[in-house]
Amino acid sequence: MIIIPAIDLINGKCVRLYQGDFNQSSQVGSDPLSQLQEFIRDGAKLVHIVDLEGARQGKSTQFDLIRQLCQASSVPIQIGGGIRTVETIKQYVDAGASRIVLGTGALEDATFLKKALTLYPDHIVIGIDAKNGKVATRGWETVSEIDYLDFAKQMESYGVQRIVFTDISKDGTMTGPNVDALETLLHTVTCTIVASGGIKDMGDINKLKEIGIQEAIVGKAIYEGKVTLEEE
Repeated sequence: MIIIPAIDLINGKCVRLYQGDFNQSSQVGSDPLSQLQEFIRDGAKLVHIVDLEGARQGKSTQFDLIRQLCQASSVPIQIGGGIRTVETIKQYVDAGASRIVLGTGALEDATFLKKALTLYPDHIVIGIDAKNGKVATRGWETVSEIDYLDFAKQMESYGVQRIVFTDISKDGTMTGPNVDALETLLHTVTCTIVASGGIKDMGDINKLKEIGIQEAIVGKAIYEGKVTLEEE
């Protein structure tokens, strides 16, 4: 199991949201660069960074900071939030990002997604953020009528190799991940599934390992010391 610590950014600060609600955000950790270095010292093999403002606005809003973080990192960086053009993907890849997570752009623009997969097949990851089983977009503030399993199957048909699945109702709550939804997803597609949302302790990590999850993004539980990277 690879535990992936998360750095979520608003106005250049590390924050956590509760169930994806921007009105329920709280600052966590130290400044982003110091937090990144702390994660690396603690043994992170990969770090997940999200431009939350970018996710809402549909464009990269903190590119300079994220580029600085990529260049300062000695481990691979996974970037998400507001990435909806091929040019933005290129900028992040050129900055040193190893993985690029597409969510809204993947759902709303198949032409963009196919081009991204053609140009950057080894970098593209699909983020499926679900609320009551339906895919949410635009910073989780819009919920579509598309079932998360149907969307996952469509992404697989396009050649997607890795999917990050987040149950929004679990995110930031530390009430445990949606194991049932993750297990169903694992049995529906052959893509590598990365778990995200609700992980509260190492017991949850073990439950995910038992169903076959190999990677998990953890936010609040790491900041609160409930999950430690050296225990992965």
